[in-house]
Amino acid sequence: MTHPFLRQEIAAAAARMIAEDGLDYSTAKRKAIKQLVGPGTLPRGDLLPDNDEIETEVREYQALYMGDTQPMRLARLRQVALSVMERLAIFRPYLVGPVWTGTAGEHSDIYLQCFVDSSKEVEIYLINHGIQYEVGERPDFRGGRKMVEALYFMWQDEGVVLSIYDSHALRGALRTGADGRPERANAKALERLINETATPSGDDE
Repeated sequence: MTHPFLRQEIAAAAARMIAEDGLDYSTAKRKAIKQLVGPGTLPRGDLLPDNDEIETEVREYQALYMGDTQPMRLARLRQVALSVMERLAIFRPYLVGPVWTGTAGEHSDIYLQCFVDSSKEVEIYLINHGIQYEVGERPDFRGGRKMVEALYFMWQDEGVVLSIYDSHALRGALRTGADGRPERANAKALERLINETATPSGDDE
């Protein structure tokens, strides 16, 4: 199947899975390819959408089918994210992923990255504050196959995934995406965004 619309169809199918089922981008793309092309078949590279294309489709899908619920869900997740970031301020947390970019939905977790000298500092902090967590791994944002330690816990009934990086990694993290927007936000940037996107008082009943 190599017709000219395949790239867009893969992006649209992946976007629906992300919006409806909360799949991550890579999983959604694989499932979309399997659904549209068939198992064991990989389209040539120019027919594979990149994450920016899929994100555009996610936004369009949410605007069309979730316009009455997604903005409220996003607003809540951002408020919860700000709360946990303020609590973890000594570890220099940054918000990444759908809650920051604005495509978070019903199944989305809050993805944070901390830049510290020792992951044990964060673990001890959580223990001392009675926050139960599980230890796992997440892909390193710097690319390749490297993984970094991640802590999974609940905060105000929302899932939080906290990836731990050494303090030297922060310099390379402070970059902008293809659209010129920062790829991650500290608490001040998130608070500013929340205030900018807040519904003016009196507009809602």
